Order: sequence, then structure tokens, then C-alpha cells
Amino acid sequence: MPETRVHSATAPDIDHEDVHTVFMSHWHVADAAQGRVVLDEIADAWEQASWPADILSFSCYLSTGSEHFTVMTYVQCARPDGYRPFVHGLPVDAARVEPVEYRLHHSVLLTPQAGPAAAIVIASFDVDGPERQRHIISSVTDNIEKSPRDEQTGLIASHFHVSLDGTRVINFAEWTSDDEHIAFLEQATRHRSLRLATDTPGVRPIGFTRYHLHRSIEP
Repeated sequence: MPETRVHSATAPDIDHEDVHTVFMSHWHVADAAQGRVVLDEIADAWEQASWPADILSFSCYLSTGSEHFTVMTYVQCARPDGYRPFVHGLPVDAARVEPVEYRLHHSVLLTPQAGPAAAIVIASFDVDGPERQRHIISSVTDNIEKSPRDEQTGLIASHFHVSLDGTRVINFAEWTSDDEHIAFLEQATRHRSLRLATDTPGVRPIGFTRYHLHRSIEP
């Protein structure tokens, strides 16, 4: 495995055809300054280590909140086998936070020509099993695809991930700006999606967090 690392100013290709598994971790930090320090420590450890061949990319994000701050790591793998042994050997405690294992289930590409995302919004759902995972994704994607585009200005794509244990759905949404996402929160498309999740038995919307990419590394 080459030791050279490529730093990217943009998030990884979520629909990369070689990705089989995604490992996501997130946790709260005291403030943005602590978040940047923690993410730099983790990213430095990843950069200096020798990666297993099945890890394709590492990205880390800092939330945009003004009161409650969250950091997130997002790792794409061709196979799930090498990730945990690798991170357990990293010399930074925060790098070893236990992740949730996901599969990318479905993506809706609205304006891929809009370019790299400036904001990432993670919307989370607590669900009762695989059937409920598939059902809520189908319902929400149908709403997105049928809704007027002017109610979703700035939405580049929505990538729906399902946790392997059947308890979570994550919508990894790419936006052109924070402001476009803030405006979307008042639109009918968003309210319809929220009602779909709230009114569906076995599905409980948890909420969303908006992030900016802090660092991204690929082999």
C-alpha cells in the first residue's frame, strides 16, 4: 500500500462504486476550538499510519452550531474487515471511538453539477429493523424526487445510509451553502419529509446536525 496521502478540500465521493462499508463516529466537544484540535490529532494519526488496503478514504467534520459542537468521522471501506484492527492501533484515544457500521442504501442526485458541497447535513432516524429502514428511505426519497426544485434550492444530493444492526438511517445530504439549507428548513418539502417520518410506525426522527469538512485524506 503506498504511503503517500492525498489531501482533499472536498468531501469524498459518497457514491464511489468501490465502497461497501461506511464507518461513522460522532461525539460532542466543548467548543469549536477543541473540535479542531481533536480532529487534527485524529487526522494526523491517520496520515502517519500505514493503511490496510480495504480503507479507501478518511474524512472528518466539525459542526456549525454556536452552542453545541459535534465532531464526526466518516470512513469509506471496500470491505469492513480491516477498519477496527487499524483504528485500535492508532495512538490517539479519540481515533478509537467506537463507530456505527453503515451501508449506502440509496442516493438521490438533484444537482451534482453544482460542484463540491460547502455544507453537509446529517439527518438521523431511529428505526425498528431493516424493513422500516427501507420503508422510510423509500418514502422520503419519493418526496424529494416529486417535490418542486425551488423548494430544495442548494441541495446537491441526499445519500441514505442504513446501519448494519437495523436501528438507524442516516441521510448524508450535500448542500451548496449553510444559507441554502437554512432556507430549506422553512419549505414544504422539508415539512412533508418530517411528517412522513413522524407519522410512520417504527420510525423516530432524531434531528439533524450541519457540518463543514475539516480534513479529508485518501491513499
